[in-house]
Amino acid sequence: MTRNSSAPIADVSDPGVPSRYDGCRSAPESAFRGALIDALDGIDSNLVTFHDRFPTASSDDLVYPSTDNSKGWTSGFWTGQCWLAYEVTGDEQYRNAAQTQLETFDRRLEDGDMETHDLGFLYTLSAVAGYRLTGQFEYRELAVAAAELLTDRYWDDLGLIQAWGPLDASASDEWVQGRMIADTMMNLPLLFWASETTDERRYATIADAHARTNVRHIVRDDASTAHTFKSDIESGAPLGVETHQGYADDSCWARGQAWQLYGYAIAATYTGESAYAELASKLANYYLERVEADHVPRWDFDAPADDGVRDSSAAAVAACGLDELSRILPSADDRTRQYRTAALETLESLAENYTTDPDSSNGLLMEGSYHRTDDDFDECCLWGDYFYVEGLVRATEQWERYW
Repeated sequence: MTRNSSAPIADVSDPGVPSRYDGCRSAPESAFRGALIDALDGIDSNLVTFHDRFPTASSDDLVYPSTDNSKGWTSGFWTGQCWLAYEVTGDEQYRNAAQTQLETFDRRLEDGDMETHDLGFLYTLSAVAGYRLTGQFEYRELAVAAAELLTDRYWDDLGLIQAWGPLDASASDEWVQGRMIADTMMNLPLLFWASETTDERRYATIADAHARTNVRHIVRDDASTAHTFKSDIESGAPLGVETHQGYADDSCWARGQAWQLYGYAIAATYTGESAYAELASKLANYYLERVEADHVPRWDFDAPADDGVRDSSAAAVAACGLDELSRILPSADDRTRQYRTAALETLESLAENYTTDPDSSNGLLMEGSYHRTDDDFDECCLWGDYFYVEGLVRATEQWERYW
């Protein structure tokens, strides 16, 4: 029996949807279609350089260098863009690129660095998306194999998936042992999907157990979120929260909040658990209450007032999560319209204020913050580009998510 699989979902406070989202969006659908065409042009211009290679996680002076698919957590976001482009246009050049890239994901599963919870980011947008769009059985098997590796990272006694590093870490690696992080909520869809496609409940049971543990230790009573939480692997005792990319241990890192709201919205669709949808709503409301007037947050909601660094990638993730929430709540619920409005206004702001100049950048969104505390900000971030395109597809197409 997997621990915590029936644990109650803790209650947290709800700040409510800010009143500025009560109205209807003003941008016409044609504006989003125009933004999507521009984004597709950007993907098209990168196909030669990144046909069987990948952009790095973040750009250098708004230009992505080229890398292989042997390590890191972000390569799936480029393949995901190629699949989105193929799905929207039907153009075989995008499919050919994605399928060529999938050969590297196959090799990586055999030979690469797999000691990470980011298997969901890597294989959902590459192999799961490929299987959904082509029906090719080898992509299904690749994604299931990745899901199996992800279950190996589950500590049953702790009820969590360890984020980073080997499970048998040496004393020098004690920081990683028994540590869960906010980002993992967006890796759980790989497990939910694996249960759905194989009829093996074990994958979903582990995902659900982690999500419930996450509520207790990552989600705070006021609906903000911590970045990481650690348990003692011997006694199971909670050792508390720490941040790795946020401003402080007790602050709310904006992208972590966005991962959480989208992750719980997806968990609600897989499990039918209404409490997950309500939790996602509370997380969304906290985010919307604190986001800047142009709908793009500062990198951390609790950073000093004079630290104006933004994170467009967090806004892109949040836009997709808000749209997902608008799809799963009852149509008569006022929040359905409010979250749809918030998602579209976020995308409108990103398109108008945060897109790059294609003459000087091979990315799509500027002012992304990968790691503010390591001075990696004001750049393009590969996941920000992906979620921006996903958001535009959500705004203009009848789209079935890859997650």
